Amino acid sequence: MKAKTAEDRQLLELIEPVAETLGLAIVRVRLMGGTQRRRLQIMAERPSDHDISVEECARLSRAVSEVFDAADPIAGEYLLEVSSPGVDRPLTRLEDFDTFEGYEARLETDRMVEGRKRFKGVLAGIEDDNVLIDLEGEEDTALLPFAWLADAKLVLNDQLMKAGAEKRAARTETEED
Repeated sequence: MKAKTAEDRQLLELIEPVAETLGLAIVRVRLMGGTQRRRLQIMAERPSDHDISVEECARLSRAVSEVFDAADPIAGEYLLEVSSPGVDRPLTRLEDFDTFEGYEARLETDRMVEGRKRFKGVLAGIEDDNVLIDLEGEEDTALLPFAWLADAKLVLNDQLMKAGAEKRAARTETEED
Protein backbone atom coordinates (compact mmCIF):
# COMPACT_ATOMS: atom_id res chain seq x y z
CA MET A 1 0.00 0.00 0.00
CA LYS A 2 3.02 2.28 0.00
CA ALA A 3 2.41 2.61 -3.73
CA LYS A 4 -0.98 2.19 -5.40
CA THR A 5 -0.39 2.10 -9.15
CA ALA A 6 2.27 0.44 -11.28
CA GLU A 7 3.79 3.88 -11.92
CA ASP A 8 3.85 4.61 -8.17
CA ARG A 9 5.60 1.26 -7.57
CA GLN A 10 8.28 2.08 -10.17
CA LEU A 11 8.89 5.44 -8.51
CA LEU A 12 9.03 3.79 -5.08
CA GLU A 13 11.81 1.50 -6.34
CA LEU A 14 13.87 4.61 -7.12
CA ILE A 15 12.92 6.57 -3.99
CA GLU A 16 13.19 3.93 -1.27
CA PRO A 17 16.97 3.34 -1.49
CA VAL A 18 17.55 7.11 -1.45
CA ALA A 19 15.44 7.47 1.71
CA GLU A 20 17.19 4.55 3.40
CA THR A 21 20.61 6.15 2.87
CA LEU A 22 19.27 9.18 4.76
CA GLY A 23 17.97 7.00 7.61
CA LEU A 24 14.34 7.45 6.56
CA ALA A 25 11.50 5.08 5.70
CA ILE A 26 8.95 5.75 2.96
CA VAL A 27 5.37 5.67 4.19
CA ARG A 28 3.65 6.38 0.88
CA VAL A 29 4.32 7.48 -2.71
CA ARG A 30 1.52 8.84 -4.92
CA LEU A 31 1.74 10.46 -8.33
CA MET A 32 -1.44 12.48 -8.70
CA GLY A 33 -3.02 14.66 -11.34
CA GLY A 34 -3.71 14.47 -15.03
CA THR A 35 -1.53 15.17 -18.00
CA GLN A 36 -0.87 18.85 -17.23
CA ARG A 37 0.97 19.45 -13.96
CA ARG A 38 1.27 16.33 -11.85
CA ARG A 39 2.19 16.14 -8.17
CA LEU A 40 4.47 13.48 -6.69
CA GLN A 41 3.69 13.16 -3.00
CA ILE A 42 6.26 11.36 -0.85
CA MET A 43 5.52 10.74 2.82
CA ALA A 44 8.52 9.69 4.89
CA GLU A 45 9.56 9.29 8.53
CA ARG A 46 12.37 8.16 10.77
CA PRO A 47 11.72 4.48 11.61
CA SER A 48 12.82 5.04 15.21
CA ASP A 49 10.10 7.50 16.23
CA HIS A 50 7.74 7.87 13.23
CA ASP A 51 8.61 11.55 12.89
CA ILE A 52 10.53 13.69 10.40
CA SER A 53 11.93 17.22 10.53
CA VAL A 54 11.57 19.91 7.89
CA GLU A 55 15.32 19.65 7.30
CA GLU A 56 15.05 15.90 6.67
CA CYS A 57 12.18 16.50 4.21
CA ALA A 58 14.35 19.03 2.37
CA ARG A 59 17.33 16.62 2.28
CA LEU A 60 15.13 13.83 0.91
CA SER A 61 13.60 16.17 -1.66
CA ARG A 62 17.05 17.24 -2.91
CA ALA A 63 18.33 13.65 -3.02
CA VAL A 64 15.25 12.38 -4.90
CA SER A 65 15.52 15.31 -7.33
CA GLU A 66 19.10 14.33 -8.16
CA VAL A 67 18.11 10.73 -8.87
CA PHE A 68 15.08 11.81 -10.91
CA ASP A 69 17.16 14.30 -12.92
CA ALA A 70 19.33 11.38 -14.02
CA ALA A 71 16.62 8.72 -14.42
CA ASP A 72 13.82 11.01 -15.71
CA PRO A 73 11.04 8.59 -14.60
CA ILE A 74 8.13 11.06 -14.96
CA ALA A 75 7.15 12.44 -18.35
CA GLY A 76 6.47 16.17 -18.38
CA GLU A 77 6.35 18.62 -15.50
CA TYR A 78 5.61 17.61 -11.95
CA LEU A 79 5.73 19.10 -8.49
CA LEU A 80 7.69 17.16 -5.86
CA GLU A 81 6.17 17.26 -2.37
CA VAL A 82 7.97 15.58 0.54
CA SER A 83 6.20 15.58 3.91
CA SER A 84 5.46 13.86 7.17
CA PRO A 85 2.59 11.36 7.12
CA GLY A 86 0.80 13.62 9.62
CA VAL A 87 -1.05 12.79 12.78
CA ASP A 88 -3.94 11.04 10.99
CA ARG A 89 -1.47 9.14 8.89
CA PRO A 90 -2.07 6.44 6.32
CA LEU A 91 -1.22 2.93 7.46
CA THR A 92 0.71 1.37 4.61
CA ARG A 93 2.94 -1.30 6.13
CA LEU A 94 1.96 -4.34 8.18
CA GLU A 95 4.06 -3.12 11.13
CA ASP A 96 2.03 0.14 11.21
CA PHE A 97 -0.95 -1.82 12.52
CA ASP A 98 1.13 -3.11 15.41
CA THR A 99 2.79 0.25 16.10
CA PHE A 100 -0.55 2.08 16.26
CA GLU A 101 -2.43 -0.61 18.16
CA GLY A 102 -5.08 0.96 20.39
CA TYR A 103 -5.85 3.81 17.98
CA GLU A 104 -9.02 4.16 15.94
CA ALA A 105 -8.68 3.53 12.21
CA ARG A 106 -10.67 3.23 9.00
CA LEU A 107 -9.79 0.34 6.72
CA GLU A 108 -11.01 -0.48 3.24
CA THR A 109 -10.49 -3.80 1.48
CA ASP A 110 -10.20 -4.47 -2.23
CA ARG A 111 -12.87 -7.16 -1.98
CA MET A 112 -16.01 -7.93 -0.01
CA VAL A 113 -15.45 -9.38 3.46
CA GLU A 114 -18.62 -10.62 5.13
CA GLY A 115 -20.68 -8.34 2.91
CA ARG A 116 -18.65 -5.15 3.26
CA LYS A 117 -15.46 -3.40 2.23
CA ARG A 118 -15.22 -0.65 4.89
CA PHE A 119 -14.28 -1.20 8.51
CA LYS A 120 -13.93 1.24 11.40
CA GLY A 121 -12.69 0.40 14.86
CA VAL A 122 -9.73 0.21 17.20
CA LEU A 123 -6.57 -1.44 15.92
CA ALA A 124 -5.79 -4.63 17.86
CA GLY A 125 -2.37 -5.42 16.37
CA ILE A 126 -1.36 -8.05 13.86
CA GLU A 127 -1.36 -11.83 13.67
CA ASP A 128 0.88 -13.35 10.99
CA ASP A 129 0.02 -11.37 7.82
CA ASN A 130 -3.35 -10.25 9.14
CA VAL A 131 -4.58 -7.00 10.67
CA LEU A 132 -6.76 -7.19 13.76
CA ILE A 133 -9.40 -4.54 14.39
CA ASP A 134 -12.04 -4.32 17.12
CA LEU A 135 -14.99 -3.17 15.06
CA GLU A 136 -17.04 -0.21 16.18
CA GLY A 137 -20.37 -1.33 17.62
CA GLU A 138 -19.50 -5.04 17.47
CA GLU A 139 -18.11 -7.48 20.00
CA ASP A 140 -15.92 -9.35 17.52
CA THR A 141 -12.38 -8.61 16.47
CA ALA A 142 -12.07 -8.76 12.69
CA LEU A 143 -9.06 -10.43 11.13
CA LEU A 144 -8.30 -8.93 7.70
CA PRO A 145 -5.47 -10.12 5.45
CA PHE A 146 -3.05 -7.22 4.98
CA ALA A 147 -2.83 -8.08 1.27
CA TRP A 148 -6.56 -7.37 0.91
CA LEU A 149 -6.31 -3.78 2.21
CA ALA A 150 -6.79 -1.05 -0.37
CA ASP A 151 -6.65 1.86 2.07
CA ALA A 152 -6.10 2.38 5.79
CA LYS A 153 -5.82 5.52 7.87
CA LEU A 154 -5.86 6.58 11.50
CA VAL A 155 -8.98 8.49 12.53
CA LEU A 156 -8.38 12.03 13.75
CA ASN A 157 -9.84 12.13 17.27
CA ASP A 158 -8.99 13.46 20.73
CA GLN A 159 -6.78 10.45 21.58
CA LEU A 160 -4.72 10.92 18.42
CA MET A 161 -4.50 14.70 18.86
CA LYS A 162 -3.29 14.24 22.46
CA ALA A 163 -0.62 11.75 21.34
CA GLY A 164 0.50 14.15 18.61
CA ALA A 165 0.70 17.04 21.09
CA GLU A 166 2.75 14.91 23.49
CA LYS A 167 5.13 13.95 20.68
CA ARG A 168 5.56 17.62 19.66
CA ALA A 169 6.19 18.64 23.28
CA ALA A 170 8.80 15.93 23.70
CA ARG A 171 10.49 16.96 20.45
CA THR A 172 10.54 20.62 21.50
CA GLU A 173 11.99 19.65 24.88
CA THR A 174 14.73 17.59 23.21
CA GLU A 175 15.57 20.41 20.76
CA GLU A 176 15.93 22.89 23.64
CA ASP A 177 18.41 20.68 25.54
